[in-house]
Amino acid sequence: MNRKIRFTVDKDSRNFRLDKFLAEKGLSLSRSSLQHLIKQGGVKVERKEVKPSYRLKEKERIEVNPPKIEKIKIKKEDLPLEIIYEDSSLLVVNKPAGMITHPAPKVYSGTLVNALLHHTKSLSTINGPVRPGIVHRLDRETTGLLAVAKDNPTHLNLARQLAERTMKRRYFALVNGKLKKDKGKIEIAIGRHPQKRKKISVHTNKGRKAITFYKVLERFPDYTLMELRLGTGRTHQIRVHLAYLGHPIAGDKVYGGKKGRKETLINRPALHAYRLGFRHPVTGHFLEFSIPLPADFQKALRLLGSLGEV
Repeated sequence: MNRKIRFTVDKDSRNFRLDKFLAEKGLSLSRSSLQHLIKQGGVKVERKEVKPSYRLKEKERIEVNPPKIEKIKIKKEDLPLEIIYEDSSLLVVNKPAGMITHPAPKVYSGTLVNALLHHTKSLSTINGPVRPGIVHRLDRETTGLLAVAKDNPTHLNLARQLAERTMKRRYFALVNGKLKKDKGKIEIAIGRHPQKRKKISVHTNKGRKAITFYKVLERFPDYTLMELRLGTGRTHQIRVHLAYLGHPIAGDKVYGGKKGRKETLINRPALHAYRLGFRHPVTGHFLEFSIPLPADFQKALRLLGSLGEV
């Protein structure tokens, strides 16, 4: 992420704070990092330095000069890659359980990015050399659909759809216990746990608004199969929200408490991103994809005596 990135303020973004506007543009920087960058002169509005709280006006031009990122060589790796859809602008892939979406500290191989680099030379560069093409992600053990951008305009368009909640994402989850309500809405802020920094929690000093909608599909004596829809897209959101509801995801050793650590039905969080829909950044056509449950999730349902095929 070394080249300058430019935006023009549209009428829907007028009067937005500059830092908020940029935070919703899919850049690989936290809002606090963006604020620091603005204060250091790395962002200009109409070629002038302004404060993070600056209120934008329609048609103003913004230029972002991203901070230099340490050069890291991410290797191309011939890994299994299930491509559901591909054209000159983007891909939709089915990420398997156990695969990290992109490299992270001490993990530079075996990721989806390594596989993508082997598959294509065209990937967006907005999120830097470590996350080429990555617009959104799934947890390591979560399976399902991800959209990947091949160029920067496509990346920005998909990121905008994510920020505006127009990208359609649906999940299946098998949770502990029997939910009483057939459907509902979980709305509670989440953020980094004050002591356990690797965990996300509702008990946090700097929580961000998070909304998850759910619907019960099938009930078992000790489990419930659910469909979930994201109202927001926070890290670990579904897992944290369901644990807060008192029904952690089966097999979740991080947020499932003692039940998660002792789970024998499935050895990972039973969470699957089964449907993805968005408007194509170039053609404008709405594309929608869906995939069946992976084998281990299906096996768990058979063991429970599921009444139907999901």
